[in-house]
Amino acid sequence: MSEVIQLTAQDGHQFDAYLAQPKEKPVGGLVVIQEIFGVNAHIRGVADSYAAAGYLTIAPAMFDRIRPHIELGYEEADVKAGLEFKGQVAPEQAMLDLGAAVAAVAAAGKIGVVGYCWGGLLTWLAATRVAGIAAASSYYGGGIVNFVEEEPKCPVIFHFGEQDHAIPMDQVETIRARQSGSEVFVYPAGHGFNCDQRGSYEATSAGIARDRTLDFLSQHIG
Repeated sequence: MSEVIQLTAQDGHQFDAYLAQPKEKPVGGLVVIQEIFGVNAHIRGVADSYAAAGYLTIAPAMFDRIRPHIELGYEEADVKAGLEFKGQVAPEQAMLDLGAAVAAVAAAGKIGVVGYCWGGLLTWLAATRVAGIAAASSYYGGGIVNFVEEEPKCPVIFHFGEQDHAIPMDQVETIRARQSGSEVFVYPAGHGFNCDQRGSYEATSAGIARDRTLDFLSQHIG
């Protein structure tokens, strides 16, 4: 079962979140963090898939800081718009929204975070700045290298594509070196390889990364 609920951040900002519930008692909670395209059909599908795996899953609408109901596709114009929207949300604001999302699923038990693209960066920042997170899986988060000296408060794994032109491999190696306690996985794929609505989708890599994420969540959450 899924529904859209409203959350309130500590600064009073009210925003939507897509909540997907498992059929049985949750094994834990999970926050799924969007790409630069909003909580669109793909992200809702990702949330549904993790709910099917047993997690009470929530996908907060991070662009509601700008205006409600922003959903984009994957064409060139959508990418341009998404990048502009991303630039209007300060990391500090995003952390407040993610804190509210964590609180919303806290009753399920331990909480994990999984994020993609911009959400991959926010996953890393949440792991270092937001209380109450037990595990974080970050997919191809651009800009992580700029925050690589921050210390995570929970176990983290990273997924990158070796053909990702937005995240050079030297940045990936910097992350690996500076965060030696975290596993860094590299796949024969490009940016966005998990998204089956993008031309860069790479099914084998996406499947392996998902299995690794599920194993990781099972280890640290349940």
